[in-house]
Parts: sequence; structure tokens; C-alpha cells
Amino acid sequence: MWIDIIFDTVCPWCYIGKKRLEQALRMRPHASAKIRWRPFLLNPEMPSEGIDRSAYLVRKFGSESRVRHIYGTILDAGQSVEIPFAFDRIRRTPNTVNSHRLVRFAAEEGKEALAVEALFFDYFVNGRNIGEIGVLLAIGRNIGLNAKKLEAYLLSKDDINLIHDENVRAHRIGVNGVPSFIFPGGMVISGAHEPAVLVRMIDVAETVPA
Repeated sequence: MWIDIIFDTVCPWCYIGKKRLEQALRMRPHASAKIRWRPFLLNPEMPSEGIDRSAYLVRKFGSESRVRHIYGTILDAGQSVEIPFAFDRIRRTPNTVNSHRLVRFAAEEGKEALAVEALFFDYFVNGRNIGEIGVLLAIGRNIGLNAKKLEAYLLSKDDINLIHDENVRAHRIGVNGVPSFIFPGGMVISGAHEPAVLVRMIDVAETVPA
């Protein structure tokens, strides 16, 4: 069974959704699910150097008090799946195109899942700027990717248009928020749902003819 996850690397609910899906799959070990990660750009017009995170959040949510309320809820949800979010360490909201390219590069080496987890952890727990090539190269080395090949790839323009095209394609199939999960049979569910909801989706998906 293939499950596609449409996500952005700076989306905290995507990290939570990942952990909840992992919990659901542990409840259905016979499902033998394989995961594909598909890019979505929450901020497609983000400058390549990113922007100050505090300014970004206030502009997005309207006020510092609203930001505190929203991220308090995310912190609580993160604790439920053992994610030690450290939002206070994050200084910039990055452009995420290159981080998605890292995931794509890693997928060619069978290390897509490692790349996704490392990106989430480095950004949300370590507060590192995953828009910077140096940070992405360090992540790549840590998960066993060829550093020279990865550097040449990230410094090229390879797959930049593809990431943008994938983002457009996600909107065309009706995905306007992430995480979104696509199960066999074209079933789509959006949001970081509790494992029990995802288990039901897995059970239904297993009845879809191959």
C-alpha cells in the first residue's frame, strides 16, 4: 500500500501528522505501507533568504497574542507524540524549495524518510535554518548521502521547477492545506488527524483493489 503525504518542511502540523501516521501504522503492522513525500509550498513567494520569523508570524496571524495561542496548541499536540518543539530557537522562516529538493535527492538513495525526519528535527527542535545550503549539506552527510553529489545538485537548478509544479498539482487536486494524506483509491484526508482516524483510512484503503 502506497500512502502519499503532501507536506511542507516548515509545517509543524506536518511533523505531528507524520508521527500520528507512524502510530497508526504500528497499530496495523500487516498493512505494509510505503510512504511517498510530495512537496507543498506554504509560502511559494518566500524570498530565497527567508524572512524574520517573528515578523512572518505576526503578519500571518495578526498579533503576537494570537501567535502565542496558536503555537501553544501546537506545543501541546507535539508533546502528545513526543516532539519537543523549540519554537524559541527558530530565527527565520526559510524558503523551503531546497529542503524539498534534498528530500527528492535522498529518495533516489532510499533515504527519503530519514531526510524528512532530519529536516523536521533540525528546524523545529534545533532551530536551524533549513533554507541554507550548508545546513542541508550537513543533514545530507548525517543521513549518509554523498556530500559532493548533493552539493552539486543543490547548487544547480535541477528540480526547482519540478517542486513548484508539484505544488501547483497539489492545489489542482484540491489540496489547500497540509498535511494531506492520499490513500489507495484516491482517498484524500487533510489535517494532522489522530491515529484512530488514520487507522480507519488504512482499513478502508486495504479493501481497494490493487
